[in-house]
Amino acid sequence: MIRLEINGLPVSVEEGSTILEAAKFLGFPIPTLCHMEGLSPYGACRLCVVEIGEGDRAKLVSSCTYPAEEGLKVRTASSRVLRARRMVLELLLATCPQSKVIQDLAAQHAIRQQRFKQEHEDCIQCGLCVRMCEEQMMAKAIGFRGRGEDRSIGTPFDIKSDECRTCGGCMYVCPACQLRCTYNEPDKAICGGCANIAVPCVEKDPFDDMMCFMDPCVACEIQKD
Repeated sequence: MIRLEINGLPVSVEEGSTILEAAKFLGFPIPTLCHMEGLSPYGACRLCVVEIGEGDRAKLVSSCTYPAEEGLKVRTASSRVLRARRMVLELLLATCPQSKVIQDLAAQHAIRQQRFKQEHEDCIQCGLCVRMCEEQMMAKAIGFRGRGEDRSIGTPFDIKSDECRTCGGCMYVCPACQLRCTYNEPDKAICGGCANIAVPCVEKDPFDDMMCFMDPCVACEIQKD
């Protein structure tokens, strides 16, 4: 067993676990778009960032790919972590503003306005469909093509693949395929219908190092009543 500290609590996890697996097993929620049980870690969305270390040596890492280490100190919801996640979510909203999954995550993180130009892309490069096709469907019918801004997902040479069984697994896991009708104006890009309350404790100075990580938040539940 490996002993480490998550959100100030000493915990023990099995050797070989990632920070994401350890945190979720112990009940600390960490949002992610490119991670799914049964698929290999990829670290593409960067939404699962956590803060490790202390003082000037503290840094942000993707929890789905970073292994749990002996003596490691992890914060899953510090102010630095939440700022990074919000920025990632705003960029994802600019890429695919009609994704229900991304909209709901943005609303949960108190994002009320998307500040960047909307591109309305149909892919956020999370790689879920590619890994699903290869690792679960054993087909390898699709994959990444090109580099940089020309990077895309599809079949080689855009020719229909004989390996594809039209199982629909790629669409099932794709966050961009789960659409919600919305406005095209950036200031109306987030529905927020499922998260229309303000978190009362998140922005207070005493919680700078460790902000709210409870799900559901006790204070939020009290506020509802």
